[in-house]
Amino acid sequence: MTSHAYSHSALHVPHRRHHTISWLRFVNDRFLWLPVGAALALVWANTWPESYFRTAHALAFPVNEIGMAIFLGLVTQEALEAVMPGGALAAWRRWAMPLVAAVGGLLGSAFFYLSFITLKYEQVLAPAWPIACAIDMAAGYYVLKTIFRRNAAAPHFLLVLGMATNAVGVLILAVWPAFTPAHLGAGILLTAAVAMAAAIRRSRVRVFWPYLVLCGTLSWLAFYWAGVHPALALVPIVPFLPHRPRRGNPFADPAPDGTVHRAEHEWNAAAQMVLFLFGLVNAGVLLRGADTGTSAVLIAALVGRPLGVLGGVALGLALGLHLPARLRWREVIVIALATTSGFTFALFAAASLLPLGAVLSQIKVGALATAAGALVTLGAARLLRVGRFAAPAAHA
Repeated sequence: MTSHAYSHSALHVPHRRHHTISWLRFVNDRFLWLPVGAALALVWANTWPESYFRTAHALAFPVNEIGMAIFLGLVTQEALEAVMPGGALAAWRRWAMPLVAAVGGLLGSAFFYLSFITLKYEQVLAPAWPIACAIDMAAGYYVLKTIFRRNAAAPHFLLVLGMATNAVGVLILAVWPAFTPAHLGAGILLTAAVAMAAAIRRSRVRVFWPYLVLCGTLSWLAFYWAGVHPALALVPIVPFLPHRPRRGNPFADPAPDGTVHRAEHEWNAAAQMVLFLFGLVNAGVLLRGADTGTSAVLIAALVGRPLGVLGGVALGLALGLHLPARLRWREVIVIALATTSGFTFALFAAASLLPLGAVLSQIKVGALATAAGALVTLGAARLLRVGRFAAPAAHA
């Protein structure tokens, strides 16, 4: 009996291992490591707060200042490939449309946020308005990828829209104080990093690590020295990386798909772990911290931003810009709703702009709550019968 039981258990070990690997692949392919880390952080912070906040404080610098550079660099790389020749938004009349939509979404979310806190007489929350405008491109991308399984234009549209919107927050984070001699030295160091990247590009190096490790390190030191958020360090280096346009999944191409895409596949794996740690370090807030700032962020994201995006698209069409192929107003409405999640970038901006305290707690709870926008987007797609919910003959 003992032998039989042992044999039966041994037969199920490979089966359990297969299910574990499948689950890990599912989580990895859909950028779910961030919500997994965020969920763990919420449970930890609200169960053992002293332990959580001590650990989060110790990990904040390596994760937010160093690790996030990997993710922001990857997003920049993919946005560039979406608009270059051969990409889904290559024509200028097409890539300009998400830029105009981004302006509309930015104005809409800022207007609703500032109007709400004014009505509530909570002007102390005004400095947090850039956080209310942030868009989580990874969350929005994968929601749209789930809906539009055969149409890459929709997720690429959101990717460029999100990059343009978050660029405002990036510029705010990157505002330099009064010029000092340190800035001169940082400028020289950054110039050296860019020049090295250009030299490596001229040498036709197809792997990424020399750009990221050598040039990226110099750029990170320059940003840190100048007092600019060093997580932005790879942004000036990315344009020199090898690029290869494609219309498929911009975050998870199969590893055999050429040297460039294989490098991006490996880069994506590193970014996944960064996002898990980012969620773990930044998403642990005490849920009792919800207040006016929480409601303001939610209203700005769930109401102001999609209305602003739709207004921007209407303006773009009036100016003669074009929507990508197979995108109509029903699809545009779903894309606008997919911008409602602020999550990653909202937490990133909050951790960078706001000091510890009640305001930060309110804004963080609001940023986490915007994840509900994914459910709203899926419901709207079903109601409007677009993408996977459309009739078989019109399936996109």
